Amino acid sequence: MNGPHSHTLAHAPWRAPRALPQPPGAAPWWLPGGHAQTIWAALFARRFVGSAPVYRRERWTTPDADFVDVDHATHVVADSAPVLVLFHGLEGSSRSHYAEAFADVAHEHGLAYVVPHFRGCSGELNLAPRAYHSGDHAEIDWMLRRLRAQYVGRPLLAVGVSLGGNALMRWAAEHGAAAGDVADAVAAVCSPIDLAAGGHAIGRGFNRQVYTRMFLRSMVPKALAKLAQHPGLFDRDKLLAARDLYAFDNVFTAPLHGFRNTEDYWRRASAQPLLPQVRVPALVLNARNDPFVPASSLPAAQDVGPCVTLWQPPQGGHVGFPASLPPWGVPGHVRAMPEAVTHWLLSQLSGASHG
Repeated sequence: MNGPHSHTLAHAPWRAPRALPQPPGAAPWWLPGGHAQTIWAALFARRFVGSAPVYRRERWTTPDADFVDVDHATHVVADSAPVLVLFHGLEGSSRSHYAEAFADVAHEHGLAYVVPHFRGCSGELNLAPRAYHSGDHAEIDWMLRRLRAQYVGRPLLAVGVSLGGNALMRWAAEHGAAAGDVADAVAAVCSPIDLAAGGHAIGRGFNRQVYTRMFLRSMVPKALAKLAQHPGLFDRDKLLAARDLYAFDNVFTAPLHGFRNTEDYWRRASAQPLLPQVRVPALVLNARNDPFVPASSLPAAQDVGPCVTLWQPPQGGHVGFPASLPPWGVPGHVRAMPEAVTHWLLSQLSGASHG
């Protein structure tokens, strides 16, 4: 974070790091535990060097006559620069802390950067009688193929965070070797790839009181607005009675997206059982103290195929991975994880020119 201002690289050719990629390091001494590392990173950490990223928004019409909004970072890059695509997490956007940190890292490395928003997450309610979900690999496929057509001949690297990472890995598994025709490498960060384990974890104790309430505070009003758009879409009283994501998914997410109930949704949408089918270079990063993703549910090396790299550092929380600034270690930033993940993705472009 110190030294020459990273944004002087805006007009330079893209550059790949020379050292071998490594997982994010240990959290600062003053942020012990997964909850602190999660909450502080989201609310208080520095996300970028200098000014906030600036985006240019495109609106795409979906195959079912709905729309999604896609934000492109406006920093200047070489015409041949790789494209880094980020799929956000539950109720996230291009302004989420991790999205802005990835934008800053993309700028530093001379990469184009794009954030497609899942339906209803760009600040405007979508039109169709559906929203988005953790296994939305068909939507991922459509978005990635459109970006592939838009950025012809350039390496395409995709990272998904939390919900977006599970959906991205489902996409990679569904398409096998053919995924490599669309994306050169993919990464999932803090993703609940075992949705049942993650769903039960967020519904208990402190998680239920803090994180579940936070998510429902935005999800319930959006669901009610969707009901006003499409009367009779679901049972309003049952939705208002939902006190956890299990109940919300049972009333809203599962039936609107073709699942019988929450259990069916969690089972069929989870990426973890399909990881042996992935045939494109893939990174799966999970901190072992993530409050949303129990360490006991994480895959081991024998549970994945040869194309999947597992990073499971002991610390980081849920999309936290805070890092200290010298000399005293405070305040801190959240660029360490995006830097490490981007480094890994770039390392997969062994046949590309490094500028």
